[in-house]
Amino acid sequence: MQHTLHDTAGAAATGRSAALALLALAAASFGIGTTEFVIMGLLPEMAADLGVSIPKAGLLVSGYALSVTFGSPLVAVALSRLDRRRALLVLVGLFILGNALCALAPDYRLLMLARIVTALCHGAFFGLGSVVAADLVPAHRKASAIAIMFTGLTLANVLGVPFGTALGHALGWRATFWAVVGIGFVAAAALLAWLPRHLAHESGSLLSEMRVLRRTQVVLAMLLSVLASASLFSVFTYVAPLLSATAGATPSAITGVLLLFGVGLTLGNVLGGRLGDWRQMPSVIGLGIALALVLLALIPASAALMPATALIGLWGILAFALVAPLQLRVLTAADGARNLASTVNQGAFNLGNALGAWLGGVAITVGVPYGHLPVIGAALALAVAGVGVVAHRLDR
Repeated sequence: MQHTLHDTAGAAATGRSAALALLALAAASFGIGTTEFVIMGLLPEMAADLGVSIPKAGLLVSGYALSVTFGSPLVAVALSRLDRRRALLVLVGLFILGNALCALAPDYRLLMLARIVTALCHGAFFGLGSVVAADLVPAHRKASAIAIMFTGLTLANVLGVPFGTALGHALGWRATFWAVVGIGFVAAAALLAWLPRHLAHESGSLLSEMRVLRRTQVVLAMLLSVLASASLFSVFTYVAPLLSATAGATPSAITGVLLLFGVGLTLGNVLGGRLGDWRQMPSVIGLGIALALVLLALIPASAALMPATALIGLWGILAFALVAPLQLRVLTAADGARNLASTVNQGAFNLGNALGAWLGGVAITVGVPYGHLPVIGAALALAVAGVGVVAHRLDR
């Protein structure tokens, strides 16, 4: 009996340690999510201040995403010889530096460069963080653990983005980036205090890891990530001008919509973790179809603020429910190269961000009304379902 009680206490301590480590990862993802998404709510103000058009300001989203896509894997390789704890701390330091440069940037060109620097930490952090989160828990809870880390990203949309947007409207968009720098220091302290001190790094060669990335199921998983993100960002990048143009939304109303969208992302993240641990690919297929239907319904609904707001909240739930299943899908398919594959998959998500923002910008430039942008998102969501069917059949 005494031995059993000792084992139980040890297991509880391990559980508490894992919970604190996941909380530290979530704190960092909160900061990263805030700096990634807050720019959407400030896009008109930034464009006016920098003297550029809204589509050109939207390229700040694309530049960030492309830096994640192509820069993060290089950063992950550069840090591959460090243990994961030290690597994650270095990445948070890079995040703090990049946001400080954003706040100080005097013009559009230097702001773009600062966003590129900031983005270098993004994919590598979420890639390494996903591996750490999955390793902290038993096999049947891995998707849920990844979802807990991404809770910081979703809460960034509930708290960081709306309040950052409000701060930017009140004090100027630069004040928002200074606030994000403060979040970065808090996250760094949490990681330093709560991450386990012995997080190993994978010992495989870079060449062997690159071979793993060529597996058909790994490629399909990353394609799903690209399509899912492109569906989201083809519309969400321009959500502020969309609501302003179609429903006559004021800046304060847009802040409220962004808050509800963030709540939807948070609920979707929890849902996605459970679906990923339950039936992974059937869930991905069903979510793709549901997303397409909601986006198509948003076209007529966007003429009035209340129905548009309700559908945007539902859209957030469905869009982010895809994240944990897709991240776990890559980790499972890329056994033997999880660090690199997980980081590259974050690049795939952000390649989708860039593609979606670019497609939306092109559509606006050629004269497509803001209210019709959801057609692009719906088509990409149906593509998610289609590729999901192919991957699921290959599994079977």
